[in-house]
Amino acid sequence: MEGPSAPAIRRDPYEVLCVARDSTDQEIKTAYRKLALKYHPDKNASNPEASERFKEVAYSYSILSDPEKRRQYDTAGFEAVEDSMDMEIDLSNLGTVNTMFAALFSKLGVPIKTTISANVLEEALNGTVTVRPLPIGTSVSGKVDKQCAHFFGVTISDEQAEAGIVVRVTSAAQSKFKLLYFEQEVNGGYGLALQEESEKTGKVTSAGMYFLHFQVYRMDSTVNALAIAKDPESAFFRRLEGLQPCEVSEIKAGTHIFAVYGDNFFKTASYTIEALCAKSFEDTTEKLKDIEAQILSKRNELRQFETEYRKALAHYQEVTNRYSQEKQSVDELLKQRDSIHASFTVTKTPNGIGVNLSNGSTSKVPGEAESPLEDGNSDGGKDKSSKKKWFNLNLKGSDKKLG
Repeated sequence: MEGPSAPAIRRDPYEVLCVARDSTDQEIKTAYRKLALKYHPDKNASNPEASERFKEVAYSYSILSDPEKRRQYDTAGFEAVEDSMDMEIDLSNLGTVNTMFAALFSKLGVPIKTTISANVLEEALNGTVTVRPLPIGTSVSGKVDKQCAHFFGVTISDEQAEAGIVVRVTSAAQSKFKLLYFEQEVNGGYGLALQEESEKTGKVTSAGMYFLHFQVYRMDSTVNALAIAKDPESAFFRRLEGLQPCEVSEIKAGTHIFAVYGDNFFKTASYTIEALCAKSFEDTTEKLKDIEAQILSKRNELRQFETEYRKALAHYQEVTNRYSQEKQSVDELLKQRDSIHASFTVTKTPNGIGVNLSNGSTSKVPGEAESPLEDGNSDGGKDKSSKKKWFNLNLKGSDKKLG
């Protein structure tokens, strides 16, 4: 299982799982299954200590089961891996209110990982689950309750194993689910080996496992979400950081057990599962191989480009700041220049600032009073002339009456 939050007290993952540093992946996986079932919250509802131990076991396994995280831890300890860890919750212990909040955040696009019910894992390990056949080249549709699983057996021949196998699950209802792959145990039961979280792709949710003899990558959206939350400006450069290599790239002939696990918060999950042989999709398989290589190469290019981009961005911000400063400085100098120009005058406004007329000279001699009738075209002159004519007309009218 991937991505639980760190326990309150962190211990050496090898010590927690009781394995040696040179243990194989299978030895680590076996140790994890045993301890995870022992301390699973479903079986220890009233034991908070067991819950903490389960978190510690899951956290340790999430480091040692991932080759890159294991290498980082072996090199530099917890500090090297803690930034890539995300949270995984157990729905059985959330309660109704918290489950509603989790469902709301999930609906809003916040990726929330959940644990698989201990009952499902234990029944599979004991071999008490019902397995339905899923022949190659066929599909089965159904509805699975939350925290429950439908198991399917896919039988493949040597020829089909050599060509490659694909198992995909889709949900037109956009249900939340997990695609699980189990390995046969010596006691006849099934141990969880792989799991894929459903992701929204277009108008459906889907998950797939590709056993095609070359490395296929899954996109872990929680890695992107955490990176973007820490540095929103780096969102573009983090889009491909969620690529995680699938642990298994090929399977042998025989019957293999897959399951669809209902991961909705309240309702059942609708799904369609299909098993396909890559021999019928040779062109598509080659395209996938090519695009996986291109995306991986692009991720490396983006890492290098981010360094160049941030240097250029820092320089851009530097010159932009200087632009603002220089603009402010030029505006201030021109303002001072205009103020100095305006000081060359003998005319004073009420504020004491000299005012020049359009011809560049003053119209007033010092000590001389202004005459409102100085300009014959002024409004004052027109008003006086019109009043005089009006008065004369009245006088003429009066003279005629007198005569």
